Amino acid sequence: MNERTFQAGHAHKLDDPARLEWLPPSEVLDRLAPQPGSIVADIGAGTGYFTIPLARAVGPNGRVFAVDFQPSMLARIRAKLDSADAQPNIELVEGSADRTSLPEASCDLAFFANIWHEVDDPAKVIEEASRILKPAGRLAILDWRSDLSSPPGPPDDHRLAAADVAASLSRNGWSVDTNRNVGHYSYLIQAHRE
Repeated sequence: MNERTFQAGHAHKLDDPARLEWLPPSEVLDRLAPQPGSIVADIGAGTGYFTIPLARAVGPNGRVFAVDFQPSMLARIRAKLDSADAQPNIELVEGSADRTSLPEASCDLAFFANIWHEVDDPAKVIEEASRILKPAGRLAILDWRSDLSSPPGPPDDHRLAAADVAASLSRNGWSVDTNRNVGHYSYLIQAHRE
């Protein structure tokens, strides 16, 4: 944890209905295009904002690992899963971006939503993503645009330019497939191993 880490005490912001307008999960999932039966690691899952839509997208034969290092965030997801429309294909996993505790070569997609700017050592996180992904697996990073100064989101000096994140992936053996803006304040980078 560092000064850039989103604090669990502010978790209500992650479920603010206004977020559905400026970062619709459907827009992000359209770009990710998870396939039915896929295995997805939602790393830094928070309150499950993307976890639950991802679980619906991969269907009953797929699986979503909701990974977060803050137990209180996982508890919020668990409370949602206790509701009547819960997705049984979600597994809660306590772990960090650089040590997920997921099995080797177990996932088709490693998804990092709004946490990349919090990461201390991107190379270690990329190495962990490489470990948990199947050979044809994809990595996707959704984070805050650095060319916009606004609430919501982290302070300007915490934001990372999409071009810099893409360059970091390239330096670490990944080929960037797409780098596009999504929603009002975010970018989404997708990559595969070279």
